[in-house]
Amino acid sequence: MSENKMGTMPVGKLIVNMSWPAILSMLLQALYNVVDSFFVSKISEAALTAITYIFPVQMVMISVAVGTGVGINSLISRRLGAGRQEEADLAASHGYRLSFFSWSIFLVFGIFLSGPLMNLMTDTEYIIEEGTIYLSIVTIGSVFLFVQISTEKILQATGNMVMPMICSVIGAVTNIVLDPVLIFGLGPFPQMGITGAAVATITGQFLSMVLGQYILFARDHKVRVRLRGWKWQPAIARDIYAVGFPSILMQCIASVLQFGMNMILNTFTETAVAVMGVYGRLQSFVFMPVFGLNQGVLPIMGFNYGARDKKRLMETYKKGFALAFAIMLAGFIVFQMFPHQLLSIFNDSGNPEMYEIGVPALRLISICFLPASYGIMTSSVFQATGHGFLSLWSSLIRQLVCVLPIAYIFGRVFGLNYVWLGFPLAEIIGTAYLIITFTHLYRKELKHLGEGTK
Repeated sequence: MSENKMGTMPVGKLIVNMSWPAILSMLLQALYNVVDSFFVSKISEAALTAITYIFPVQMVMISVAVGTGVGINSLISRRLGAGRQEEADLAASHGYRLSFFSWSIFLVFGIFLSGPLMNLMTDTEYIIEEGTIYLSIVTIGSVFLFVQISTEKILQATGNMVMPMICSVIGAVTNIVLDPVLIFGLGPFPQMGITGAAVATITGQFLSMVLGQYILFARDHKVRVRLRGWKWQPAIARDIYAVGFPSILMQCIASVLQFGMNMILNTFTETAVAVMGVYGRLQSFVFMPVFGLNQGVLPIMGFNYGARDKKRLMETYKKGFALAFAIMLAGFIVFQMFPHQLLSIFNDSGNPEMYEIGVPALRLISICFLPASYGIMTSSVFQATGHGFLSLWSSLIRQLVCVLPIAYIFGRVFGLNYVWLGFPLAEIIGTAYLIITFTHLYRKELKHLGEGTK
């Protein structure tokens, strides 16, 4: 353990050391999301609405990939912290293989269900046709996404944050560069419209995956992924999904939330749906750095939990929360002060309805940023200590039990502008649940961590 920085480096310095590559990577991913939507909005508002309808499916793909990766990361870091090298290697090998299993599900979806889903969400012919093509491409080509993310989580579990960042940067930059080229047909390339945005996405994911495979298999790491010479062990897969499955469901709930909000907003106007899509892209600049911070602190917490070091575990949690709150506070201030300017990025036609709907929407929804910082970091503790279902219940309370019913009722009774209140009210209720749950976990388990081991 003395040779691993997660058990020896000062916690504040370690958090910065572990988090900055992931934060930079996440910021680039957020930039890609905004740039992608920006160029699509140049086609038409209908095009922006089309990819907003598709966004929940993309969220589900990312949820499965990242959720499984969280389970892999948590299990590897705990086994390394406990000094169980062989089990850490097997966790990495099982996790890598699971990425192909996850992809096979979306391969089938992309081939058979893309069209029926688009027909379910809208009657607009243009949106159905273009959305079906986009959705088919990103789901069938998602093998690159799944392998890339599992590779990144394996590397991050060992404390290697820089190489995963480089992979993400390569993918995001490729996507950003190719978006205008393929959408508008610059140079020798044909004009592909929304289809070009989809092709740019999977091309970036492919290059990121290729680089990741080189790093994973051509260089030495604290864990080794074996492609052959080992036997599949269901118990290890269960250990991965004990944390990973709740994380998948927790992030899939966000997709259900997006889908539900689209349906609620569509009863008012499709411009409200477009506003929701714009918010989803803009808020990523606030949430993605916090998720990057989460990627940095998760293996630190998992390692020190496995090593039975309560002091370092809790110090990581407290300092991580302080940083997360600072990021969210900055985002809240920007959304309160500059909503019109933010919306104008995607309102190329100058549609006044987008400002009329969007300005109060951004101000109301962004209230949820502040309590969300506590929720994200507390959920990290649950995941790092193997209590993933506690995070799941939090997401259920905030995003299904509360936000959609509140948004629907407020919209029916008071009108469109009050739909957005569902977000901050649900986040406050979820925070109350987390405070109670974390207090119980600390008194029952974390308070006594390490006692009797010296």
